[in-house]
Amino acid sequence: MRFASVRVITDDVARLAGFYERATGVPAHWANPEFAEIRTASATLAIAGTRTVPLFAPGAAHPRDNRSVIVEFLVDDVDAVHRNLAGVVEDFVNEPTTMPWGNRSLLFRDPDGNLVNFFTPAAVEKLAG
Repeated sequence: MRFASVRVITDDVARLAGFYERATGVPAHWANPEFAEIRTASATLAIAGTRTVPLFAPGAAHPRDNRSVIVEFLVDDVDAVHRNLAGVVEDFVNEPTTMPWGNRSLLFRDPDGNLVNFFTPAAVEKLAG
């Protein structure tokens, strides 16, 4: 088995894909207007429109309804990412913070309200410092 992706359902695929392109610096790969992917070396964030939900099971997923999942990206420099996203992200939940376990973390909400965490592991910070 191989973990393939996390899929986010949205009512505006272009808006959300554009946001993640800007936040990650990774261009979206488009299968069609209802489906895009942000592909990184280690994982894929799939972004699908609400019209794709009935193909799986009608009513199974709803946009803007996530309150339990955090989409996480490993980055080299959380503080630089924060500076880059100022003016783009409307809802920073936490400014860059060193967590009790040592990771430097930036938590914010995407335009649909999904939690996103950009983090730098403590070991990377120690090497850089």
